[in-house]
Amino acid sequence: MQNSIRTGLAALVAVGLAGAAQAADISLKASHQFPGGKGDVRDEMVQMIAREAKAANVGLDIKVYPGASLVKATEQWNAMIKGQIDITSFPLDYASGQHPQFGATLMPGLVKNHDHAKRINTSPFMQDIKKIINDAGVIVLADAWLAGAFGSKDKCILEPDDAKGLKVRSAGATFAEMWAGAGASIVSIPSNEVYNALQTGVADATDTSSGSFVSFRLYEQIKCLTAPGDNALWFMYEPVLMSKRSFDKLNDAQKKAIMDAAKKAEDFFAAESKKLDEQLVAAFTKAGVKVVTMTEEQANKWREVANKSSYRTFADKVPGGKEIIVKALQVR
Repeated sequence: MQNSIRTGLAALVAVGLAGAAQAADISLKASHQFPGGKGDVRDEMVQMIAREAKAANVGLDIKVYPGASLVKATEQWNAMIKGQIDITSFPLDYASGQHPQFGATLMPGLVKNHDHAKRINTSPFMQDIKKIINDAGVIVLADAWLAGAFGSKDKCILEPDDAKGLKVRSAGATFAEMWAGAGASIVSIPSNEVYNALQTGVADATDTSSGSFVSFRLYEQIKCLTAPGDNALWFMYEPVLMSKRSFDKLNDAQKKAIMDAAKKAEDFFAAESKKLDEQLVAAFTKAGVKVVTMTEEQANKWREVANKSSYRTFADKVPGGKEIIVKALQVR
């Protein structure tokens, strides 16, 4: 009888412990706008964090919702602040409406190449940007800078004069300022809507990341691509972010698992980011699209336009904007 009682008590204790362990498990929602399972490096970063965190066996389960399937592209930041999602891969400039300083992370000619982007990450400029991110209740899990390009349905865009009269979809306000300064009109839509805009004539041209040009199959609509080359004007900060409130709910082992996974994802991205430009050129060439690159002289003409438009507006209208630009330009 006593053996039966002991067995029964042991079973109850085991069930109780299992229930406690199950209660300690945490499920997180990771959302982003990029195509899922199709090789997009930003999706791969988030999927890697989810896999690695689960493999750590610390009670973490991260469900990934790609392709803006849970939250619209431009609403990821607000959803994270409100607690609707926990993690996102997010073009930070999309939140410049709430924090205009974020516009500096998509500034024409600010980041010159991938090696320069790595130096930017540890600079006083990015320390200022990350303080604003942290003060908003968000932490950076993994840094990521993507190079980008220009694409047009008609003529090649190499100099500012080539943009006159075009309807251009721009990834953010700072580039929009430059395009407008060159005589273009601006179409404001997220990158996952560019294909339809080009197809229907809402837009004649676009700037976006190398990854998005390929992931969204823009080679089906573009006739000429201005690839990054050695004189890239377009770099955008698209980190993996996490709600600080969600992060603070994790125990120490879970926090370590998340950060370890994020470090792997960041290292993976660093290795892959340069390949994205090569894949961009290869994909568009294969599709029969004309591919060109700017000379240093042509790129400098664009910077002159940006200096009179994007930089000036940012310095005049954004709190601390002038100091942010100065700090960014000091990174060599």
